[in-house]
Amino acid sequence: MNIVKETTIPFGVYIVSTPIGNLKDISERAISALNSADFIICENPKHSLKLLNKFGIKKKLISLHDYNENLIIQRLSSNLLDKIIVLISDSGSPLISDPGYKFIKYCINNNIEVTSVPGANSIIPALQLSGISSNEFSFFGFMPKTKKHISDFINTIKNNNKTSVFFVSNHKIEILLETLNNELSDRQISISKELTKINEKTFRGYGDQIRGKIIEHDENFKGEFVVVVEGKNKKEKENFNIEQYNEEIYKLLSKFSLTDVVEIVHKLTGITKNKIYKWVLKLKK
Repeated sequence: MNIVKETTIPFGVYIVSTPIGNLKDISERAISALNSADFIICENPKHSLKLLNKFGIKKKLISLHDYNENLIIQRLSSNLLDKIIVLISDSGSPLISDPGYKFIKYCINNNIEVTSVPGANSIIPALQLSGISSNEFSFFGFMPKTKKHISDFINTIKNNNKTSVFFVSNHKIEILLETLNNELSDRQISISKELTKINEKTFRGYGDQIRGKIIEHDENFKGEFVVVVEGKNKKEKENFNIEQYNEEIYKLLSKFSLTDVVEIVHKLTGITKNKIYKWVLKLKK
């Protein structure tokens, strides 16, 4: 005779989002899933214990990371049909630049019920706080580590017509700031750090301005960063030579304010306002 376990939720795998900083951001449904779990798959048990202890939850924790995922799948393969299993990451939404993809794919291919318990993440808040269009965006995960790969990565961002979102660690933020200044000086940039935490901050400006705002204080370099970059203007032509419009710009300056001239030229050419502003200032001098 099969014994059905009494539970408030069905058997299966639950992909549960956890707070990215502020523990009040956890949902009742997430707590219910964690409480009902037979065991919890996580990245770092020591980190996850802080969350579970906060809510008085005591469960068996199984560590899963990029180097042992296949081993964990083999270990659990015969123990998935009649269990409630919760997958969490150290913070935020699992599988988004975090391990677990292979495990979830295995469960789907083997008809194990999989559901998501959505919640906190850093991507959407960073977009909301950026002041940059979020109707269409591309997410690129973590910025690469090596100089060559960083160059290729930034080149991809540079040619993306949509808003770009990516993560960068505090170890690479200085390199990123230099690259933004050199390669994306005329794009609007937003960099958010420590989202939902006490030291949450968002820095906004063009690529050649953002570095100055961050280096003002050493503490600005601490934490994890989410970067939002304005997309390439679809109207702007490759290697657009603004100098060919010098005569027209001089005429506009005799009738309109600097701000109005920048707006008019931007609408007519699609060149970014920051680039036009710098050029018009140069002409005025």
